Amino acid sequence: MEHYAALRANVGLLGTQLGDLIRQHLGEDVYQRIEQIRQLSKEARAGDSDREQQLKQLLQSLSDDELLPVARAFAHFLNLANLAEQQHSTSQEVLAEDPQAAPLQAMLKHLQAARLDPAAIATAVDKLAIELVLTAHPTEVSRRTVIHKLTEIADCLSALEQQRADCEQLRLRERMQELIAQLWFTNEIREQRPTPVDEAKSGFAMIESSLWQAVPAFLRELDSWMRDAAGQSLPLDATPVRFASWMGGDRDGNPFVTAKVTRQVLLLSRWKAADLFIQDLDVLSKELSMNQANDELQQLSEGAFEPYRAVLKQLQQQLSTTRDWLTEAVSRDRLQRPADLIWQREQLLEPLLLCDRSLRECGMAQIADGRLQDTIRRVYCFGVTLLKLDIRQDAARHAAVFSELTRHLGLGDYAAWSEEDRQAFLLRELPNRRPLFPKQWQPSAEVQEVLDTCEMVARHGEEALGTYVISMAGKPSDVLAVQLLLKEAGIGFGMRVAPLFETLSDLQQAPHCIEQLLAIDWYRGYIQGQQEVMIGYSDSAKDAGVLAASWAQYSAQEALVKVCSDAGVQLTLFHGRGGTIGRGGAPAHAAILSQPPGSLDGGFRVTEQGEMIRFKFGLPKLAERSLSLYASAVLEGMLLPPPVPKNSWRRVMTELAERSCQAYRAMVREHPDFVRYFRAATPEQELGQLPLGSRPAKRNPKGGVESLRAIPWIFAWSQNRLMLPAWLGAGNALQQVLDQGEQAVLTEMQQAWPFFATRLSMLEMVFLKADSEISAYYDQRLVPAELHGLGEQLRNQLAHDQQLLLSLTKHRELMENESWIRESIMLRNTYVDPLHLLQVELLHRQRNQPEQLSPQIQRALMVTIAGIAAGMRNSG
Repeated sequence: MEHYAALRANVGLLGTQLGDLIRQHLGEDVYQRIEQIRQLSKEARAGDSDREQQLKQLLQSLSDDELLPVARAFAHFLNLANLAEQQHSTSQEVLAEDPQAAPLQAMLKHLQAARLDPAAIATAVDKLAIELVLTAHPTEVSRRTVIHKLTEIADCLSALEQQRADCEQLRLRERMQELIAQLWFTNEIREQRPTPVDEAKSGFAMIESSLWQAVPAFLRELDSWMRDAAGQSLPLDATPVRFASWMGGDRDGNPFVTAKVTRQVLLLSRWKAADLFIQDLDVLSKELSMNQANDELQQLSEGAFEPYRAVLKQLQQQLSTTRDWLTEAVSRDRLQRPADLIWQREQLLEPLLLCDRSLRECGMAQIADGRLQDTIRRVYCFGVTLLKLDIRQDAARHAAVFSELTRHLGLGDYAAWSEEDRQAFLLRELPNRRPLFPKQWQPSAEVQEVLDTCEMVARHGEEALGTYVISMAGKPSDVLAVQLLLKEAGIGFGMRVAPLFETLSDLQQAPHCIEQLLAIDWYRGYIQGQQEVMIGYSDSAKDAGVLAASWAQYSAQEALVKVCSDAGVQLTLFHGRGGTIGRGGAPAHAAILSQPPGSLDGGFRVTEQGEMIRFKFGLPKLAERSLSLYASAVLEGMLLPPPVPKNSWRRVMTELAERSCQAYRAMVREHPDFVRYFRAATPEQELGQLPLGSRPAKRNPKGGVESLRAIPWIFAWSQNRLMLPAWLGAGNALQQVLDQGEQAVLTEMQQAWPFFATRLSMLEMVFLKADSEISAYYDQRLVPAELHGLGEQLRNQLAHDQQLLLSLTKHRELMENESWIRESIMLRNTYVDPLHLLQVELLHRQRNQPEQLSPQIQRALMVTIAGIAAGMRNSG
């Protein structure tokens, strides 16, 4: 398609400017060496084996001093290529040529073809409840200062698309050259790991730079769409999309997230909200200069000549006072809060709604529908807390509190009690009004931290907090324990408490656990007809492989929908997806529409992680499109739900899950050489040196693969392009089912069942990203000879699975129906390949001559890790 030419032109422009800078800064010889590497990589990727050998020899011959600038050049190019693609995906050319670039409009045609009643569409929009939960990421590789510069370059590309005057074109190109220079002379790798507060600030920065503009723009688009689809306007208070965060609240396995840190993040979140609304009010007070007003506004402004300005200035002053107090409160614990601060959403909303009513009553609706409406919609969406903060903690930490307490009280050891005894104890204490914790009790530091967290939650209130998520939950007592802890802390609102079912066995037991909870009268009274359950994608896939995990996730959701429906309770499913396919990642539209029927009726909550936040929401136009994509997919899933699986599909899918799990575990858990091979063939051990997220890579620093977190487990395999966690076991299972004569059923499943079709599509994408030759080169240089056979076995399995999938999908090449994805991956390969070969060389030097390591080697290795992550468009 022609619009790929425009993308290539932008990539070429940025590459040329980067090359010019390298020539100026490092000299002609270095520039020519980098160009030689690029050209050899391009020819090798085209199939020239001689050039491939020359490329490997050239990279092996580089001195320590040469390795770093070469690695930086290719890593920077990949970041610029990503940027060009992000900007291009929302360009006028793409919007004009690709109907999917406007997701809501594409979905409207779908609904019209289905002849849906406009009233049903209006009801679905009214029920639309999407909550995107921003999470910190242990493998987010870009610094905020780098992201800011990339965003500025994207703005220049957008302006170039619009600007025809030669002088302006020249000015924009010069500005881009300056920004690329700023990038080059900035250290792209952090010197220190970010703290949880740093991670939270990154989330705030994303809202300020992108989502603050994108949300009202998206709501205007949805309003226009709703008028076309249902003949109604979107209500002013509609909040179809909201945002929450785990940054500063997720303490599962992260010792750096303490009650003090969470309090600091909650206050900083309010500070940023106040600051952003002060800026909004400053603009509004300049624009709303009219003096006609209704009696209510005249009275509030005390008869001011410009009543709107007077009211807005007073509100702005209150926000400034609030921001000043928050500045001091962040660094001082237990600072007394004055009564005149803006602390509740309604305090901000009421004067703005009064201005809106007055303008409309005085015949100025056109003005009310402008920037004032945008600000009001931001208040409904973000509130005065900006983001609702979730709290996450491991179930074992809560049990440890009661274990210590019951021993202190002489009641025995809670940890040794049966589930029935635990429930009896908790349910006896939950309605009891007397305090449970004795004043003279001196708990251990770990237990005190849990109690401090609950007390902090109780102090900060409902507007600031989202859901209390219990990781490694499996039993009703895990949920009741948290509710008792919150009650003892003096909480004054019914905080949502969601068990997170993560492993294969937990997912299988999830419906029974929720059924037991819903049978408890006290619990039914507490939840008030609303139940939230979190589905874990990462750990279940690491435990059982992607195919078995995805079927367990689907089956659990389906059963949970039924359990809650039978009990008359509204279920909200919270999806703990990652960016990669091995962690439940998939294009949003396909992922949502592959869920069980009825699973979207109670709302849709999903994690957005690390670099995926940037790829989806990093630019305002991109964020607007991503929000439209989510809304269109959820509406379609509600209005045109996928079919209920046939019994024959369930039978085959169950067989596939069991067979794939057996094959996956036979390799990962049972093969005696697997762990040694994994650590030799990937940079898993070196990943710990990269100052990425605040959370440790392992739950148990001394453990093996089983203790490794799901994110670095995926990250390590993407670095050597074997992509093993995202496909291992799936091909074995498909082959066995085909051998049993189930070809016709598999074909029917692919054609008629979105869940299964999406699984195959995701496998195609993984196989397109995987590269056996690169993986083999890692083995050749880094893996002991006695383990080479295992690598060869895995690559043979990968090749077999690729061919099997092509035969199932009837495709001649991988992703042949997704030309944009193919183009995107092929565009990057020329620049990712040298980084892989460089990384192998660096790992070889580091592992074989550790005593001769120079700082340049260490930094160059980190740059290759970051660059490959950028080139793969995901890290974990």
